[in-house]
Amino acid sequence: MRQYQKYNWAFVVDKWTRAKAWAWEQPRWKLGLYGIGAAVAAGVAMVMLLMVMVALGLTGPLPTYGELSSIRNHQASSIFSEDGVVLGKYYIENRNDVRTDEISPLLIHALIATEDARFFEHGGIDLRALARVLVKSILFQDESAGGGSTLSQQLAKNLYPRKAYWVLGMPINKIREMFVARRLEKIYDKDALLALYLNTVPFGENAFGIKVAANRFFKKSPEQLRVEEAATLVGMLKATSLYNPRKNEAQAMERRNTVLHLLARDGHIPAEKLDSLCKLPIQLDFQAEGHEEGTATYFREHLRQEVLEILKDYKKADGTPYNVYTDGLKIYTTIDSRLQRYAEAAVASQLPLIQARFNADWGKRTPWTEEILDRVWRESDRYKDLKARGRSDKAIQKVFDQPTEMTIFDWQKGAVDTMLTPMDSIKHYLVLLNVGLLSAEPSTGLIRAWVGGGAYRFIQYDHVKSKRPVGSTFKPVVYAAALQSGMLPCEYTPSVLTRYDEYKGWEPQNSDGKYGGVYSMAGAMSNSVNTVAVQLALRAGVKNVARLGTDMGIASPIPNEPAIALGAVDASLLDMVMAYSTLANRGNRPERLHYLDRIETADGELIVAFKRPSDRKQVKVLRNDHADMMLHIMQQVIDRGTGSRLRGEFGITGTLMGKTGTTQDQGDGWFMGFNSRLVTGVWIGAEQSGIHFLTLSNGQAARTALPVFGTYLSRVYQNNAFKSIRTAGYPAPTDTVRALLDCPNFLPELPIFDDEYGDEPIADDMEEWNKTVAAMDEATLRALMEEFPRRDEESLGRYARRLQRKHNRAERKEDIQGLKEEDWESIFFSKKKEQ
Repeated sequence: MRQYQKYNWAFVVDKWTRAKAWAWEQPRWKLGLYGIGAAVAAGVAMVMLLMVMVALGLTGPLPTYGELSSIRNHQASSIFSEDGVVLGKYYIENRNDVRTDEISPLLIHALIATEDARFFEHGGIDLRALARVLVKSILFQDESAGGGSTLSQQLAKNLYPRKAYWVLGMPINKIREMFVARRLEKIYDKDALLALYLNTVPFGENAFGIKVAANRFFKKSPEQLRVEEAATLVGMLKATSLYNPRKNEAQAMERRNTVLHLLARDGHIPAEKLDSLCKLPIQLDFQAEGHEEGTATYFREHLRQEVLEILKDYKKADGTPYNVYTDGLKIYTTIDSRLQRYAEAAVASQLPLIQARFNADWGKRTPWTEEILDRVWRESDRYKDLKARGRSDKAIQKVFDQPTEMTIFDWQKGAVDTMLTPMDSIKHYLVLLNVGLLSAEPSTGLIRAWVGGGAYRFIQYDHVKSKRPVGSTFKPVVYAAALQSGMLPCEYTPSVLTRYDEYKGWEPQNSDGKYGGVYSMAGAMSNSVNTVAVQLALRAGVKNVARLGTDMGIASPIPNEPAIALGAVDASLLDMVMAYSTLANRGNRPERLHYLDRIETADGELIVAFKRPSDRKQVKVLRNDHADMMLHIMQQVIDRGTGSRLRGEFGITGTLMGKTGTTQDQGDGWFMGFNSRLVTGVWIGAEQSGIHFLTLSNGQAARTALPVFGTYLSRVYQNNAFKSIRTAGYPAPTDTVRALLDCPNFLPELPIFDDEYGDEPIADDMEEWNKTVAAMDEATLRALMEEFPRRDEESLGRYARRLQRKHNRAERKEDIQGLKEEDWESIFFSKKKEQ
């Protein structure tokens, strides 16, 4: 055995010696050729082996022809506004497909010139390009040779992302892409392949496909792109991060110019225009887009949850459920993108100013109590997570006191990258003001703008839906209930500080601390006099007030307590916009608030539609005369009351009614404003109700919620497309209503009038008018007032008695005429009866 091994070893050594001697005798060039040939042969053998392995599926199954022929990209579902603008999308990959005839030809020429010049000549694999890469890139280290992959191969890579195969990952993935590319070329024609590629290719920043990229970077459709814009997007495909024009403008411009030179070389743009095109700056119109960015983020999230619930009841033709993230659904809403944009711009412009006043109000003092801070700390996700891991409060406190990198939101600076402790972050958000704004059409209930906050990325709580004390914005319900109870708008109520022992010694106060004098309803409303509102609520009946609030559309519970007269009611903007829509709609409550019209497939086939609210299903809550009285009373708030800043500072003209609302200690600021075409509610406050402005001068709603409303409405009024809102009005009230409203808003004391009937106090004056109105029907009263109008300086009581005398005379005349007719009848018919 040993001899055999020794003999074999000697044989090997002998052969090696002979080969070495032979090699020394050969020229160097010959040996080089032999070496190259051997390497090539080994490489070819390896490639052939890998190809066999890929073809047999040893590296994983290849997509079948059937699978490739039914390719469908995941498509984002789009939310459309009433005016046809995409508000946002729901997606896993942000993609919307487009046909080649919807793409600028220059973009297609740029793509082919840059990525695959022989696209129309090869069958998926370009052997010439591969040879070029082999010679130039590998042997001569020339980076301009490109990668050798055809568009079909790149499409294969986009459709089927590469996998890890250890050290053989690159060659195996390349071979797999060649197989897939060949199959794609057999299934699709060149135009279809281009469409697939352009709908699939990523452009960075979670933008997939040319349609999304064109809108993201230039706010255009692919067919609207200019040649330099098309070149910019095509240039990004080589390295989406490096050549991103938003982040790396210089590199993006250099790459764009390379693409422009290729277009000129191939004759797609005139050579004489090349230099001027290359000098153009990249002018982006970048559209931030994402689940937490863009327009109407809070509304989109609210809508998403509802759509998911709705789609549970609907299936595709094949029985599978719809997927809002991948099926490219089209969701149509009633939001107006222009009103939404104006609302968000109003918030963005006013909240930094309001926040600055809040911060200055407190200075170096802390607005929170230790109790609030401790509660919020314990309710935080970080605390709960650490507690679940068994950490003690002391250990958790150490974690919260350790500085860490984080991004926070600030009204002045937006998103700020900083180093803070988690406890400091909690304190920052404790004093950050929040906002909610909701706009709707009162007659239809269609929602036109929805702003749930200022930065959804940082604060997901939707303040359109949150319930907070509504303050004096509830007073119109009190006044309307008082009218329903029989009170008149010109009945004067004294403003006196009163202690109500029957309600545990409750002593409601006026916000300005001033008392005295008497107010009409319009005067008390325009000055938001608390003591008067309480008296009106008690006279109307607290239960009646609460019932009317519910009838007007406030779905939240209303306590049976007199404090509701001052807004001790927790309600949402949805509640308040519904209630104020009833006022704006002359006492008719809309059927419901409505924002979702229909959902369609990506091909436009209807899945489900929701009928818009019907005028016929409105509920009559207030009589027309009471509604008209309330409109007059609430217009006084804007013309001469707490809302008068809208006229002077914001220049808002025309018919407008409204009400401010400031809760106790300035914790919540509300403003509700409307005309017959648009109702808008605004709320501002801190997340925790215990955090509030320190002073009334800074924290009153006229300085918090009202400026947001004023900025929003002034932008709306400046757009002539909304002239119908700016010029909206109401029918003129009847003479009866006008007469009932004709009195001063405020008097220092209840006066006495000396007339021909003796001393006549205004309270008696109103009572007598009320009796006159009740004694005759409205048509008769209107006819009398038209025939006998009120004289100058004639008191309401004297006018009531004059009308009553005219009415009595007319009745007596009718009685006399009736009596003569009876006598005449007896003369002629009594004899006949006797016969």
